[in-house]
Amino acid sequence: MSFYGLIWRLLPGPTALKVVEAAVLVLAVVAVLFVWVFPAVAPFMPFNDTTVGQ
Repeated sequence: MSFYGLIWRLLPGPTALKVVEAAVLVLAVVAVLFVWVFPAVAPFMPFNDTTVGQ
């Protein structure tokens, strides 16, 4: 059993409503990542540690 299949079965309503609900869930996850997770992790990432020009 896949995780996505489980989510699809748990969403209420007909197929069209499930598509809208799934899209809202994806957008909510993306928003949480961009608002809280990525800013919290950014200081620990090595992308801004440059050694050229110092």
